[in-house]
Order: sequence, then C-alpha cells, then structure tokens
Amino acid sequence: MPKKTPSTSQPESFEAAMSELADLVSQMEAGELPLEASVTAYKRGSELIKYCAGQLDKVESQVKILEADMLKPFSADIEKDGNRASSEDGEGEA
Repeated sequence: MPKKTPSTSQPESFEAAMSELADLVSQMEAGELPLEASVTAYKRGSELIKYCAGQLDKVESQVKILEADMLKPFSADIEKDGNRASSEDGEGEA
C-alpha cells in the first residue's frame, strides 16, 4: 500500500510540487503502487508538471523584465570600461 495517496489540490509552492512529484516517481519506480493507484499517480504527476511549467514560465517572464530594466545599463558600463568589444559595428578584438 502506498505511503501517501496523491492529492488533487493545488500545490503550496513550486518546491512542494517538485517534492510531491519526486515522491510519486519513486513510488512508481519501486513498484509500490497497484495498477489503479499508478494511473492516479500518473495523472497527478501530469498535473504537477503542468503546474511547475507554469510557475517556471512566470519566473522566466519576471527575469526577462529584470534583464530589460537592469542588465542593459550594466552591459553599457562594461563597454565603457573597454573590457568588451563592440559587436554592433562588426569590429572587435580577435
């Protein structure tokens, strides 16, 4: 009999979803689940993967915003220091 039955609720966080997914995979790989429970675990795993992918998409969007607002001026500072050759005009150090 499985240690935990798969939940159908929304995970508390990305980390909680990953932990639950790891537990499900371990149980399935160990052959601890009967057939019906394996199917249920597979469905839950699919839900968790979709949740995690959605969370990663949100974070990726936030990182892109941060890169656009914060990292571009940093790149300009590097070019001013001469540590980085300009790639816009095709000239640069070889």
